[in-house]
Formats: sequence, C-alpha cells, structure tokens
Amino acid sequence: MDIIRIIFAIILPPLGVFLQVGFGGAFWLNILLTLCGYIPGIVHAVWIIARR
Repeated sequence: MDIIRIIFAIILPPLGVFLQVGFGGAFWLNILLTLCGYIPGIVHAVWIIARR
C-alpha cells in the first residue's frame, strides 16, 4: 500500500499525504509547500509516508 501512496505523492503530493494522515496539520502543510513549489511538496509527502 505504501507504493501506491508514494506514486500518488509524486503525481499529486497532497493526495499522498491525505491517504496517510487525513485532514491533519501535515496535509495543510503539504498543500502550502506544494503551492510554494512542486518539489518541496513531493519531498514532504514522501517523508510523511516513509516515516509512518
């Protein structure tokens, strides 16, 4: 299941984080990072998925 989340995190980072933690603080932080730049959003999403 983590492979699917990582694929979603690469395509659409907030979706990968949402699938992992729901509507938590990490989700909103990831939306902010993705709006600031696509790469920071991907890095944060993969980090959240790999950490849990």
